[in-house]
Amino acid sequence: MICVGIDVAKDKHDCFILSSEGEVLADVFTIPNNAEGFDTLLQTVRRCTHPEDKIKVGLEATGHYSYNILGFLVDKGLPTYVINPLHTNLYRKSLSLRKTKTDRVDARTIATMLMSDVDLKSYTDTAYHNEELKSLTRYRFDKVSERAKLKSSISRLVTILFPELEKLVPTLHMASVYTLLAEFPGAKQIAGAHLTHLKTLLSDASKGRYGRDMATKLRDAARRSIGSVMPAKSLELQHTIRLIHELDSEIKDIESSIQSIMEELQSPITSIPGIGLRMGAMILAEIGDFTRFDSPDKILAYAGMSPSTYQSGQLSLSGTYSHMEKRGSKYLRYALYNATKYVCLWDPAFEAYLAKKRAEGKHYNVAISHAAKKLVRVIYAMEKSRQPYNSAA
Repeated sequence: MICVGIDVAKDKHDCFILSSEGEVLADVFTIPNNAEGFDTLLQTVRRCTHPEDKIKVGLEATGHYSYNILGFLVDKGLPTYVINPLHTNLYRKSLSLRKTKTDRVDARTIATMLMSDVDLKSYTDTAYHNEELKSLTRYRFDKVSERAKLKSSISRLVTILFPELEKLVPTLHMASVYTLLAEFPGAKQIAGAHLTHLKTLLSDASKGRYGRDMATKLRDAARRSIGSVMPAKSLELQHTIRLIHELDSEIKDIESSIQSIMEELQSPITSIPGIGLRMGAMILAEIGDFTRFDSPDKILAYAGMSPSTYQSGQLSLSGTYSHMEKRGSKYLRYALYNATKYVCLWDPAFEAYLAKKRAEGKHYNVAISHAAKKLVRVIYAMEKSRQPYNSAA
């Protein structure tokens, strides 16, 4: 067995090669983060090994800095293990009481971890290409969050410029209202609008839902409005609406790409009532390759949804604290919680399970967390069997 430890950085990577007999085949050497550096690493590994040798390459999960070298290693067919930096930190401390942390030490630590045969799963080609879906779902999440903030700004500005509007429409965030405010960004502008033009504008934007009656109602309300006349705020309102339209278009493009990948994956996750394409994609993207996890509990721990128990001395006699860890992927937790809420609405089995937990006196959020754990077990079994959801199962 030959183990290669790589400490990843932005501009260079430190590498260390160790044999199963403890022999240092290549002491720590540094390669630049470019094609020549990657080739140097590959040639060094080949020079230190024989065709019959088993090779393990390990590196820390360092976000975008590790993507390129990880892709190179996977494409070259080298079994690669991505290790949580928390694990390497704990492992390094277990080897020595000295607070030593350098890139050279980290490269050695990673190689030694691989040699110790700890419970590590190799990074597969499937997991690497799953990064595409993860990038898209996280990008969409950020864009949707950005749009939500802009919508809050719309509400704030309307309260200043035309506060009566909110009571005249079901919601401010609809196409007809945005079209109205983009051209007439305030009560004063609406009050001075020609009724026929106002009626045509609303009718076209609402696809016939609103006509002359709504136009008259809006103009009358605008003429009696207490809204302030503030050109700067009106300009901000128009620009905010324009930004929301741009984000709508971007989110639509992102969702189209997500749909294409999901069609290739053919995952049974969307057969669960309440889980749509977008939420299902986010769950799959964050979990990645299911073969990395031996059980659903490992996925729960990865999501930071396992209870963290604190016990000390006599505390165990009176009770324990079992709060959720919340140390894993915040995106996965978000997706699982929101998906669980919809699944509990649409699926009778989950609805009954949630009602059971509520009947036991649990708070709604606590009951949802239990249902989320049940959902993870169901998704894990489905992805392993590749069978669609069966409520009776």
